[in-house]
Amino acid sequence: MIGKILRETLQFTLFGAMLTSAVLPTQAAPKTLMLFGDSLMAGYGLPDQDAFAAQLKKSLEADGYEVKIVNASVSGDTSAAALARIDWSLSERPDAVLLGLGGNDMLRGLSPAQMSENLRAILVRLQEQQIPVLLLGMRASPSLGEDYVEEFDHAFPTLAAEFGVPLYPFFLEGVALDSTLNQPDGIHPNARGVQTMVRGVLPMIKQLLDE
Repeated sequence: MIGKILRETLQFTLFGAMLTSAVLPTQAAPKTLMLFGDSLMAGYGLPDQDAFAAQLKKSLEADGYEVKIVNASVSGDTSAAALARIDWSLSERPDAVLLGLGGNDMLRGLSPAQMSENLRAILVRLQEQQIPVLLLGMRASPSLGEDYVEEFDHAFPTLAAEFGVPLYPFFLEGVALDSTLNQPDGIHPNARGVQTMVRGVLPMIKQLLDE
């Protein structure tokens, strides 16, 4: 009699567990988004809560996205320096990458052709590992001359078309040259400037995560 009761209790418990697993949806793991760039995403001159990574995460969560952000950005990085560290950065195994480089190449007057080759090599690495990427464009200062500006500015849409990746044309859209949105150096955005940047690029980041 006791054995029969135990068997019936066990069967009921197993049935309940099976029913629960069938009814309750599996909790999806948060997606990992890697920021791979320079000071604009590293948060130069800002407290952590005002930097791009924190403001982006807050905006995504407000829109219902559960995401882990890995900030692999380094202030001062050129495209060449970033290329040298891409392999170990990808050990984080991100689900998607925001690629934002080129500003320091431009500020140092480095070759746009070489910058393009470095970015191409980074995009090849991402493509080999089948990691979706959003390319963040940059624009050159007119003071560098018409030929330099044309070659530099065209590098980003050319690469986006070559690799079939989405392009946000200008990462500093609405922020560049606005003294109220930049730190005293006139180059790096302040907290309000970062808020403007996040608001501008957010729709494309959500589309990247959705896909």
